[in-house]
Amino acid sequence: MVQHPSSSVQQAREALAARLRDIRLDAGISKRELAMRCGWHESKSSRIENARTPPSDADIRAWCSACGADGLASDLVAASRQSAEMHIEWRRLQRTGLRQLQESGASLYRRTRHFRVYASDVVPGFLQTPGYTTALLRSIAEFRGTPDDVTEAVEARMRRNSVVGEGPRRFALLVEESVLRYRIGDPETMAGQLGHLLSAMTLPSVSLGVIPFAAERTVWPMATFTVFDDRRVHADSLDAAATHVQPSTVALYVKAFDRLTRNAVYGADARAVIASALTTLDT
Repeated sequence: MVQHPSSSVQQAREALAARLRDIRLDAGISKRELAMRCGWHESKSSRIENARTPPSDADIRAWCSACGADGLASDLVAASRQSAEMHIEWRRLQRTGLRQLQESGASLYRRTRHFRVYASDVVPGFLQTPGYTTALLRSIAEFRGTPDDVTEAVEARMRRNSVVGEGPRRFALLVEESVLRYRIGDPETMAGQLGHLLSAMTLPSVSLGVIPFAAERTVWPMATFTVFDDRRVHADSLDAAATHVQPSTVALYVKAFDRLTRNAVYGADARAVIASALTTLDT
């Protein structure tokens, strides 16, 4: 059974509430004592701990301060904001379809100067052709039962992807060889997509690495993710596109990306892997 997106949002809120409860228990104080130190009613402490009332940033900082755990506040505030963003993004997707979701990320893409992208399932959105994106988004819309606005969503993604050729941005992209072999669309669509990857490798702002099947791995294959300026991560799963802004979590993804680069080939070796995938399209 596919988990409903709202379940992921609630789980994130419950995890935050549990973490706050653990901080209070580790400090050895009651909910009443916590409320007194924070200057609110005891019932508010209970509502926050039971995930019935989402805490504000100020609530989290006051909670941590009352428990002598100020150093944990930044990560917890980030986790709270993440759960709120997940809720907003999924409501938007369910209500308006895929086009609005593509457009919603445009400002983030324009602000970001350094992108790190690891892809284990599909070609990174930055380097997708219109044909490939159409085939991919059509399958997503059908699977999730969202409004059919694929044509508009493809146009929005292509506009968003114009950042690849604009300004002083850097794009470090890693793809598993499997990405080159999975057939999204017909052979002609895949041929166009693989040819586009070869062309993109000549761009001065793009570094494209491929992790071959035969590579001796130091890090296991994992779910696709994007790191934005070492400050934010988008990580894909079946039921959600999770946003991570906690500094410790972002640092973990950066570490994973750096380790994955050690398994990749670049330049002529990467082009050879892509060319090999091209030759199999007619078989």
